[in-house]
Amino acid sequence: MQQLIDGYAKFRSNVFPLQSALFEKLATGQQPQALFICCSDSRVVPEVVMQCEPGTLFPSRSVGNLVPPPTETASGVAATIEYAIRVLRIPDVIVCGHSDCGAMKGILESENIESLPAVRSYLEYAGPSSRWLTRLLKDSNSFSFEQRLKLLTEANVIAQMHNLRNHPAVHDALNDNTVRIHGWLYEIGTGAIQQFDVEQGRFRPLLAEEQTAAAAAPDRERRIA
Repeated sequence: MQQLIDGYAKFRSNVFPLQSALFEKLATGQQPQALFICCSDSRVVPEVVMQCEPGTLFPSRSVGNLVPPPTETASGVAATIEYAIRVLRIPDVIVCGHSDCGAMKGILESENIESLPAVRSYLEYAGPSSRWLTRLLKDSNSFSFEQRLKLLTEANVIAQMHNLRNHPAVHDALNDNTVRIHGWLYEIGTGAIQQFDVEQGRFRPLLAEEQTAAAAAPDRERRIA
């Protein structure tokens, strides 16, 4: 706790004075650029990864970056989505999964969350596609646990993008071409982000220069071989 208090003291004495004009502006309203739906995991900090100032992102954090279906109207995530789209008119929505996700591990190894009824119940929002994939992966001996976890994490991002599209506010905004949906995967150990390419049906590096490097890698491997 003392670390947090010391950090606040540093913010008050060093950080806030340098950005007082920004905070004065933010005190009268907000115009975020993106709704950022990510996991509650403490290692995933969108503002740090995106290197953005306060007021840039409208974050929504939940276990496993799950988006409850539109029928779940009492959800805090649903309320956040509705407010972001209909009130703040945010033009971009990002669903961001991440490596080493405890929620996805819980889906793969459900016996480990038997003592966590609230978590187990919330993970049902991962949906039937997640349960189908989990059963398929459990029956396969050709994948390591890490490979199964990666596949499930990718599938979960795609599934939550689908859930998001079905929310009334998002559905209307999509019809009006006033919102775009993005699916990302954040690798904690490397800091790299991959985005889901709908046309190609796969995840690829977010940055153009990393896409070029990834595309060149197989050619280098073939030459070496």
